Amino acid sequence: MRKSLIAGNWKMYKTPKESVEFVKGLKGAIKTYSDRDVLVCPPFTSLVPVADVLKGTSIKLGAQNVFFEDEGAFTGEISPKMLKEIGVEYVICGHSERRNIFGETDEIINKKVKKTVSVGMTAILCVGEKLEERENGETFNVIKRQVEKCLDGIKETEGIVIAYEPVWAIGTGKNATPQQAEEVHSFIRGIIERHYGKNSAEDIIILYGGSVKPENIDSLMAQKNLDGALVGGASLKLDSFLRIVDYR
Repeated sequence: MRKSLIAGNWKMYKTPKESVEFVKGLKGAIKTYSDRDVLVCPPFTSLVPVADVLKGTSIKLGAQNVFFEDEGAFTGEISPKMLKEIGVEYVICGHSERRNIFGETDEIINKKVKKTVSVGMTAILCVGEKLEERENGETFNVIKRQVEKCLDGIKETEGIVIAYEPVWAIGTGKNATPQQAEEVHSFIRGIIERHYGKNSAEDIIILYGGSVKPENIDSLMAQKNLDGALVGGASLKLDSFLRIVDYR
């Protein structure tokens, strides 16, 4: 049975001091779970101090981005080796903000996923359609293209999590209905089965992201193919993130 994952993507929020205060509060308040993992993804500047606070806990540490080389003359970039050494276990690859603001292509994201997995970390591959794509009936075509291109050349899905984040629902207060999310999650699982087989499809964790909050987490997690959430704004406040983690 798949273990669910609740991941907080802090984006460009929280200084190192604020980050440490948050995870100290999280560590002190979180329950012990056997059926779910909890992950926080702070900004790069907070990774080391947060890693120190989380040592010896069950809370996982993730990064929001990575470059696809081990080292080199790439000013401003961070390599997978650097992240691995400080205790990072997960890396978000291809978030829609990276695609739409910074111009990352499926080919670039594919390189990031490959490199992340190659050093023993788990890649959280983000896919999702824009509003006009959904309105034009292109959702499944977009998702199929993104999943297949971003996993091109990857022989197995171990070390990969997929996050479905409809772009029109991120930070807008709108969210896909549980039924809409389930429909796309089921479709993604079908893609994985066709390319990697039934066992891989049954094992891969597929998250939903896009205005996840305490008010909708229970109904989302009741869906058969939703294995967790990639949470944005609601992960920045301790009470709301704890409630999402404690979904019923």
